[in-house]
Amino acid sequence: MNEGHRRPVVVVLPGDGIGPEVTAAGLAVLASAAKRFGLEYTCREMPFGGRAVDLEGEPFPEATRRACLEADAVLMGAVGGPAWDKLPAELRPERGLLAIRRELGAYANVRPIRLPPALVRLSPLRPEIVEGGLDIVFVRELTGGLYFGPKRRIPPAAGEDPASEAAEDVMRYSAAEVRRVAEVAFALAAGRSGRLVSVDKENVLACSRLWRETVTRVAEAWPRVALEHMYVDNCAMQLVKNPRRFDVILTENTFGDILTDLGGAIVGSLGLCPSASLGGRAGLYEPVHGSAPDIAGRGTANPVGSILSVAMMLRHTFGREDAARAVESAVDRVLTAGRLTADLGGSVGTAEFGRYVAEEVARGDNRGV
Repeated sequence: MNEGHRRPVVVVLPGDGIGPEVTAAGLAVLASAAKRFGLEYTCREMPFGGRAVDLEGEPFPEATRRACLEADAVLMGAVGGPAWDKLPAELRPERGLLAIRRELGAYANVRPIRLPPALVRLSPLRPEIVEGGLDIVFVRELTGGLYFGPKRRIPPAAGEDPASEAAEDVMRYSAAEVRRVAEVAFALAAGRSGRLVSVDKENVLACSRLWRETVTRVAEAWPRVALEHMYVDNCAMQLVKNPRRFDVILTENTFGDILTDLGGAIVGSLGLCPSASLGGRAGLYEPVHGSAPDIAGRGTANPVGSILSVAMMLRHTFGREDAARAVESAVDRVLTAGRLTADLGGSVGTAEFGRYVAEEVARGDNRGV
């Protein structure tokens, strides 16, 4: 962002479970990067998710909403947990996730799926399939499709068999919605290898036929990007059989939700995966893992997803590619040195890992961990 010398405002939503722990590690790394690269910013912490339900009676309070709309970036932890599972649907912490995406208008979820060479052994795939590591970026449409379409339960008519009860969810996309997220994917692909796979189910779904037609039209403006269309079931299979064939993958909301979690499994831990939701009033940055209430408070959670989400914030909101790469490089050096959290087979704690990365960011590439 370039608006004179105004300090960017980062709203922090620590969330529930391990959310506050991993977010604190991410903020420590952000502070280190800011010091090294001369960046200034202001942080505002606000309640969100289950914590907000406890404090304010709703998962996305009005004060939090206003703060997010006035921010340049939002750094979020995971939300939810057993303490709120029995609440009405409108009060569940997860409802806040849909609400914040809708309010911010963040329509493009960018999710890197990266397996560093040092962690190849953690992948459930055969070593020869992931040899040398993986580097894939998903671009998932985030505000349309089944998750946001009309929904209804259809009770049985009086005197009818209860088994006749039904439900429906409507998938809907406009060409404009497809076009804007496709533009994000093509721009990313153009800055990488120039290869883009667009995922759909065109042989069955009308929405997918519109999707494919629209993406094909967008491709005309990107002659240096090689576009390939692929059915979602084949994409899932190829991610397991030959993930290195992919570079940038574009997909609609529901398919993207499923495929990106598959990608997280391929690299061995969702704890390694960051995300950025872009295109709206503020960038929304968050690790992709859940709140993991079973390990909350133990200080053992993997903060890599949150730290790399900070790197994405530095890239997309601060406009500092140098700072983003410094954070990503620092994470790689710490992992390569064998300083691993419990989910990766090590014993390094959450705050300790964050401290190692912050120290690496501060010293740069001049010497090893």
